[in-house]
Amino acid sequence: MEEITLEAVRAAHHRIRDSVHRTPVLTSSRLNELCGASLYFKCENFQKTGSFKARGAVNAVMSLSDGQASRGVATHSSGNHAAALAWAAGRRGVPAYVVMPRTASRIKIASVERYGGRITFCEPTHKAREEAADLVIRETGATMVHPYNDQRIIAGQGTAALEFLEDTPGLDLLICPVGGGGLLAGTSIVAKSLSPRIKVFGGEPEGAADASLSFRSGSRTPVDKPASIADGLLALVGDLTFPIIQRHVDDIVTVSDAEIAAAMRQLMEVLKIGVEPSGSTSYAVTKDPRIRFSGQRVGIVLSGGNVDFEHLPWAKSGT
Repeated sequence: MEEITLEAVRAAHHRIRDSVHRTPVLTSSRLNELCGASLYFKCENFQKTGSFKARGAVNAVMSLSDGQASRGVATHSSGNHAAALAWAAGRRGVPAYVVMPRTASRIKIASVERYGGRITFCEPTHKAREEAADLVIRETGATMVHPYNDQRIIAGQGTAALEFLEDTPGLDLLICPVGGGGLLAGTSIVAKSLSPRIKVFGGEPEGAADASLSFRSGSRTPVDKPASIADGLLALVGDLTFPIIQRHVDDIVTVSDAEIAAAMRQLMEVLKIGVEPSGSTSYAVTKDPRIRFSGQRVGIVLSGGNVDFEHLPWAKSGT
């Protein structure tokens, strides 16, 4: 399998730039004071379909031949990738078959339906998702577009970091959430290619810390029954994304659900923006007292904004 390069990310950006938003970078003097650092927020919560997933999805769909595209695309996803793939397929006029766990967020199910995705529900396990997706592909002939373990997806997700570093030069540290690892892998390729001295961190929930465990052990280490309010980060880091993360990422930091909820709330109260728990995880990392952020220029990818306002997490966590 060919290595994913900065040139592949640039090609993806050229392919998708007329379809996605070049999302803004926000700053806040108040949040800078609280952290003791200069924070820059890449707002993928303002992206098409509400998350960075639109980048990889449209890159994958637009990379297909006409023959492949005519049979549609398929995936399994807890929500954001599902919605993004349904949207991207709709732009090309082809069907999208989506397997979702029956426990998926109501707001994310509604989003997939709104974009025309054809949903099959399954049990909330990795095995059930993969088996259901395999069945759909056998029945339809659709092309699988994996949520993260796909070179086209990784290159597409890397375009967020490409824009970020162009718009905000001189960052010392770049943080993004990690679930299956597509965003972190793409981000790290771009960051280390453009600025080898920059540090790249992943942020991960304590209850789904497979990427952190894998990073430290040197081999993919699944977590039994991962659980977190950051439902988009429950996936096992991929066998394609993990070697990239090993090679380019400096650390993966775990945070509690209470810390994620507090970060989400602070972003809403101070920046006045809605960021879902998964997207807030990267900001929560800046609260870790073990890491020196003081005086640093810190880039933070807020990966998504599909917030279920009827079930705000601090109402449960007590934060």
